[in-house]
Amino acid sequence: MLEELKEEEIVNKVGGRFKLSTLIQKRLVQLNQGSRALVNIDTHDKMSIVLQEIVQNKIFLNLDNEVAVADDLDTVVAAAEAPELDASDL
Repeated sequence: MLEELKEEEIVNKVGGRFKLSTLIQKRLVQLNQGSRALVNIDTHDKMSIVLQEIVQNKIFLNLDNEVAVADDLDTVVAAAEAPELDASDL
């Protein structure tokens, strides 16, 4: 078994064992279909690549339970930020 899966930290980071297994499965499908790895590690083992992507906060499950890349998170957060209000507007 891979060392990362023995730690509860990775389970808590993703939000539970079900979400972790969902994220792993969906990301493995992406890698098998030709997506590039988001981490630089010296292995061709796709499971190790996925686990390192999770540990390094490169991927996560979005609200639709789809794999999202951390770069996408910046775009989502920027779009969701509330506009600044001026007291004179009240």
